[in-house]
Amino acid sequence: MAAEPDDIARIIDEGLNHSQVQTTAAELLDGIGARLTNSPNMRKAEEWAIQEFRDLGLSNIRREGFEFGRGWESTYSYANLVAPRPLQLTVAPIAWMPGTNGQPIEAEVFVAPMSKKEHFDAYRGKLSGKIVLVSTPGTGDEPTRPAFTRLDSADIAKRDEIALPIYDPEAADRRSDRVEFALEQAAFLKSEGALAMVKMSYRDGKLLHGSGYTFQDGKSPEIPGFEMAAEDYRRLARLAKTGPAPVISLASDARFVDGDTKAYNIIAEIPGTDPKAGYVMAGAHFDSWALGDGAVDNGAGSLAVMEAARILKTIGAKPKRTIRFVLWAAEEQGLLGSLAYIRQHMVERQGDDGSTSMENYYKWADLWPIEPKPGYYDLKAYFNMDNGSGKLRGIHAEGNVGAEKLLRKWLSPFAGLGAGSVVSGNTGGTDHVFMQQVGLPGFQFIQDPLDYSARLHHTNIDTMDHVRFDDMRQASVVMAGMLLQSANDSETLPREPLPKQPSVTEPFKYEYPED
Repeated sequence: MAAEPDDIARIIDEGLNHSQVQTTAAELLDGIGARLTNSPNMRKAEEWAIQEFRDLGLSNIRREGFEFGRGWESTYSYANLVAPRPLQLTVAPIAWMPGTNGQPIEAEVFVAPMSKKEHFDAYRGKLSGKIVLVSTPGTGDEPTRPAFTRLDSADIAKRDEIALPIYDPEAADRRSDRVEFALEQAAFLKSEGALAMVKMSYRDGKLLHGSGYTFQDGKSPEIPGFEMAAEDYRRLARLAKTGPAPVISLASDARFVDGDTKAYNIIAEIPGTDPKAGYVMAGAHFDSWALGDGAVDNGAGSLAVMEAARILKTIGAKPKRTIRFVLWAAEEQGLLGSLAYIRQHMVERQGDDGSTSMENYYKWADLWPIEPKPGYYDLKAYFNMDNGSGKLRGIHAEGNVGAEKLLRKWLSPFAGLGAGSVVSGNTGGTDHVFMQQVGLPGFQFIQDPLDYSARLHHTNIDTMDHVRFDDMRQASVVMAGMLLQSANDSETLPREPLPKQPSVTEPFKYEYPED
């Protein structure tokens, strides 16, 4: 039996009628805010989460650190159009790029779109003393679909399909080359005497992101970097095209934070009654980007994990298997927190140097062979939440068709809350991914998208205003129920085979000899 019916009834009652998730959210999202990895705000959030777990009466509360690198923060930035007319512009500093020490830089703009090193030669000798606009302006577009949506049965059914795997061993090199380009671009602009670089937001509507990936391996760009709202950026590009180059003024107080170079996963537990039965786990990434308050990405998932812990402690749950709760660090920089956990507890991969660069993020899945560690078989199920604050509609079996029967059984009490679907398909881009890649039973919930991808993900408006707390109550109940049932069931999820290096599946290409 997965869990006694009265346990499920108590979970539903506690989570729906006595929820604390909105109160907790106010402390984290309004009170602390954005949580960029290794920033001062992230350190505040770590201390807060540890105290919350203590107050709940959880056990084995701890930090698990891993080497990451320097932090970064900015609290102030502005931009003005100086000529041909005065106008305030919408900008934000790019994470892990230096600021202007709070002092304004005023100069003409120069539009120099570049997306690969081969573009540099066209601009040599032209950028000295300029503020360089490095994105292709484009023309903008108007949305044709509503920003806020929920899933219907047809949407969920589309996910019930396993895509054929494609193994392309060169894909990782192509992706890591794109990451390395950000540092090469900054170095080129600095060498040419440019004063600052500005890229365009990839969303319209005055939305900003500020995301940047120049944190890695101790390398730091030496030129201030900004992201500008698409509408303002295009205006500058048009002015530069049709008349004298516009003049703008930029400033930010962005700074690097040195000292403790480790990032930390925050872990807490409800101990199981059978120490030999292994453990089940729920997690969400605790870090965010620097703009907004990291509310739906991924404060929502973190708060659901914490509320699930509160619900289970409040009802006096006594699981057979230990239930572990994890708030992952550095997900936004390459799933680094969950990767560190896998490295420490689960597997070794031949050739893994333990680095935390984006290059390693892309290449880690293609290191062979995989050797399981003693703790590999202790993890019986992992449940991940990282798609905003939308209602849970079910779970992705992530291609593990043998697991669908048990997943469906554990979800069945929550079908009336809208969370009854199990689909065969998989998902990517979050903290269950590396678990799946080494054969561990990690699963991502299906969620109503709401306006997560349309306008909130990684943006300056990712605030508590956009968290749907009725949905969060439901999500916390479902997560608590899945944890308790998987912890108590006499059955465990069937495991997939330990992965081995696949065969190349890219289409065969015949090279014709030259005439």
